[in-house]
Amino acid sequence: MQIMKTRFLLFIGALALLATGCRKLNVPIQSQYTPANFPTTAADYAAAIGPVYTQLSYSTAGTRYAVEYWRMQELSTEEAIIPARNGNYDDGGQYRQLHLHTWTADHTNVTTVWAWGFSGIDQCNSLLNVFSLAPASPTKPAALAELKAMRDLFYFFMMDLYGNLPIIDTFPVVGSPATMPRAQVFQFLEKDLKSILPVLTTTVDASTYGRATKYLAFALLEKMYLNAAVYTGTPRYADAVAMADSILTSGVYSLDANYGSVFAPNNGPQIKETIFAIPYDPNLIPGNQFTRYGFASYAYPLYNLPTAGSIAMSTDSGFYHQNFVLPGDIRDTFWLRGPQNYFPNQTINTSLYPAALLPALQAVYPAAVYPASYPALYAGYTGGTLPGVLLYLPAPTNIALWHVTYRDSLVLNGDPTKMDVGDDIFAQCMGIRSKKFYPDPNENPATQNQGNDVPVLRLADVMLMKAEALFRGGIPSTTVKGEIQTPVVLVNKIRARVGAQPATSSLTVDSLLPERAREFAWEGWRRNDLIRFGQFEGAWGFKTADPGNTFRRLFPVPNTELSLNPNLKQNPGY
Repeated sequence: MQIMKTRFLLFIGALALLATGCRKLNVPIQSQYTPANFPTTAADYAAAIGPVYTQLSYSTAGTRYAVEYWRMQELSTEEAIIPARNGNYDDGGQYRQLHLHTWTADHTNVTTVWAWGFSGIDQCNSLLNVFSLAPASPTKPAALAELKAMRDLFYFFMMDLYGNLPIIDTFPVVGSPATMPRAQVFQFLEKDLKSILPVLTTTVDASTYGRATKYLAFALLEKMYLNAAVYTGTPRYADAVAMADSILTSGVYSLDANYGSVFAPNNGPQIKETIFAIPYDPNLIPGNQFTRYGFASYAYPLYNLPTAGSIAMSTDSGFYHQNFVLPGDIRDTFWLRGPQNYFPNQTINTSLYPAALLPALQAVYPAAVYPASYPALYAGYTGGTLPGVLLYLPAPTNIALWHVTYRDSLVLNGDPTKMDVGDDIFAQCMGIRSKKFYPDPNENPATQNQGNDVPVLRLADVMLMKAEALFRGGIPSTTVKGEIQTPVVLVNKIRARVGAQPATSSLTVDSLLPERAREFAWEGWRRNDLIRFGQFEGAWGFKTADPGNTFRRLFPVPNTELSLNPNLKQNPGY
């Protein structure tokens, strides 16, 4: 399985090299093709389209799907939080502004993600213009459809975040495009996706992994129809069910028996659940840094990581305790909380520990060693429960020796407006951390980039979206390949895979928000879900309820863009 992913990444890496010349939008793409060298074969078109996929994973400006875009969708909810730590990781307040819903039109992610999304749209339009001039060939229609699907994916991300957008489907752009209502953007996407469905490939293997297929279009339309009441004011739940069944009746996808394998460092084309993923690689495709941003520094020896993380991004304890409540659910184990230990097999040096801690350590780890030369970290310790101990065995051994207990809650220290928890060992051990995108032992030690591909759309989402659409549309069930699928049946397929107790007939539409929280935590859908369920203005973490601020369901148009294009209109409330 790892060989399959390695070969695929070598191919994608070659495409990424082609993209490095595209720093000025579209000029290299336009100038590198002439009638003598227009793409004609499938390989030619794949290489030409490569920069679009590179833009999705990471742009030349440094914006990444799994970092900046992800932060807008997750840090604005209770699913993820980055507190300051004694002034560190404040970065101008950008993380607390997302958490507290106080962002402005100058917020760094508001600005960079807008540029990232429209750069991707621009690249697609540029290549569509080039491909339209290419000679007819059996592969040309599919290549044009693939590009339109990717443009639609970028547009969906932008529509979900910003709502009202200029519609740009030509190259070069003439004049200053005006803002169009979100409902009109929705109609443009729907029409475009439906027009290319007959042409998009149905091949699902290593050659199409991480690329647009007909099933990506079906899943994207399902997501649009499920959210249509939010996007347009008109529900489209029956259409969402139809799109789900287009995927479910194909038999192409299946839930992976091992939930963790879907997110593991060696995930890839062999995962038959993934409909569309963004490939990442420690050296070839940078942009996945979940370990760096979301993993506790003290844990890295236990996971054979070459370096420690830098930001202990956490989840809100309320989110965890409200949702991860099902007996037997293995998804509970994808959070890092409670006691964590790493000790070599030698003798404890008792001089370094408060006496109260020694019996527990000796009982569990009777053969651990700590260097007598390392100073105690608890000078002045006056009692209470120690969160942990961190020691270090110097060169040539270079082993971190620690015993820590990660506490669920984050407790502010000092000025509460800074959302700062401090940076002593007590503070460093605050917060529940995610290890869903399991730490990659082959991460790049210089950049801490990982190799876990990030799924965007997968079969479990198709199934839970269908369950929700059935409830919301008053449709009791549909039949797929002879199986009657009710919301309870669909939910229990998801639960069975992770060993959780089955749902009963008392399941309601409101029960599905916790189901989605458990299944899709840290996958970039929480903001979308909270808005659809009317809970985006709720209270969590350090954020108070703000029921009057429904305007924040859209992010603002960046001030930088408004200054460049007088035909853009700012979203209401900003």
